[in-house]
Amino acid sequence: MIELSLTDLLSITGGKATNTVAPGTVMTSATTDSRDVVPGSLFVAKPGEFSDGHAFIDAALSSGAVLALAERVTLDEQRREHPAVIVPDAVEAMGKIAAHIVAYLKQKNDAVVVGITGSAGKTTTKDLLAAILSEVAPTVSPIGSYNGEVGVPLTVFNATEDTKYFVIEMGATGIGHLTYLTDMVHPKIGVVLCVGTAHAGEFGGVENIEKAKGELVEALDADGIAILNAEDPRVARMASRSGGAVRFFGAGSKPVEGAGVWAADVEVNSQGHPEMTLQFPDGYSQRITSGLLGRHHVANILAAANAAYALDIDPALIARVLNGRKAGSRWRMERVERADGVSIINDAYNANPESMRAALVTLAELGLPSGETPGRRTWAVLGEMLELGDESIHQHDLLGRLAVRMNIKKLVVVGRGAKAAYNSAVLEGSWGDEAFFVENVDEARTLLQEQLEPGDIVLFKSSNGAGLRHLGDDIAAFVKEGENA
Repeated sequence: MIELSLTDLLSITGGKATNTVAPGTVMTSATTDSRDVVPGSLFVAKPGEFSDGHAFIDAALSSGAVLALAERVTLDEQRREHPAVIVPDAVEAMGKIAAHIVAYLKQKNDAVVVGITGSAGKTTTKDLLAAILSEVAPTVSPIGSYNGEVGVPLTVFNATEDTKYFVIEMGATGIGHLTYLTDMVHPKIGVVLCVGTAHAGEFGGVENIEKAKGELVEALDADGIAILNAEDPRVARMASRSGGAVRFFGAGSKPVEGAGVWAADVEVNSQGHPEMTLQFPDGYSQRITSGLLGRHHVANILAAANAAYALDIDPALIARVLNGRKAGSRWRMERVERADGVSIINDAYNANPESMRAALVTLAELGLPSGETPGRRTWAVLGEMLELGDESIHQHDLLGRLAVRMNIKKLVVVGRGAKAAYNSAVLEGSWGDEAFFVENVDEARTLLQEQLEPGDIVLFKSSNGAGLRHLGDDIAAFVKEGENA
């Protein structure tokens, strides 16, 4: 983190120091997790949904934190005030600190912020773009999927004095959320990937999702660039809301008007990896094979390429970095080959109807025979898609029908929240040992350990809260009794 003095912190946040704070206190890092504290840390004691950070101030100070950023005064075992700066809202104060750091680095290094939003693909796109920009200059991007009012400041806190690029993933669950984030970091490049039905229940409908995602585009200044998915009509029409220039991305034999980097001759090879020819506006083109799994990643690859090109990165470098590049974060179409020939595809970090369909398409394609290679038995292990509101039963119903129509050989539906997918699969004609419903992860684990056979391909897909990502890890590591590891 950019070093902050006590005076800096008081000025930035408008907080008040307790009487135990040393006047010369200097902070060199910041965290909301007492387990991540290192000497010199600022510990942000934010209230949480399940726990209150104020309860961990003692532990943070014992681990080397020099100060707490808190909403109330707390005491140690000797009834002395903990050294802290007291503010009305700790999360809001984090945002103010992040805004200060970004503004400082823009002035010092001409630092540039790229904001990325969309109902799916944010993390993959962020990882691809960060990999490209890191080849050119020091770049900061989130760990995992930090993308909200807490995650964005935590990302910014990783900046150092030489940081040139910020790649900021921006998530929202309501109108105004992205405006809060854009007011914090003021992006120059705004990337919108897609508008789906993720969080439809919280937003109150897909129209509100479109409105909210477009807040990133509206935040751009005249010298900014909006990078929009031409193949998603809800995203494409955000062009009229942009405060800056607009570049479209997509795939096809002929780029649309206003296109940036485009993809031609898109194919998916026998291993499930997209292949395409990247066509740059300056006339340069290059054939690449992605290390990502699934046709749906073409949009993410193009979004990253366009953001890099908009920052004047050399097209040859962009193509080189993207060629063969695999997922940079866990549980995103992550493939593991077991010694017994079972393939595990773990894509269970997040889920919505669009990403579910994309994953099932990839699974079905991987199961098809290719040349002299026979087809493989496919398993879809599906958990609940959360935050769909009134659409939940309908969307899970469609999911089960789709799995049958795509000829997925085995369907395992985990948990009551997803049972509509099992019910619809049975109604669609899948029964007996073709479709299973289990109440929980433990039952699913037992079923899979007993029934998986060499050559099977197994997809794990659910929202984060359903816990299937850990089941996928367990099954990937499982070795049947009597077999060699």
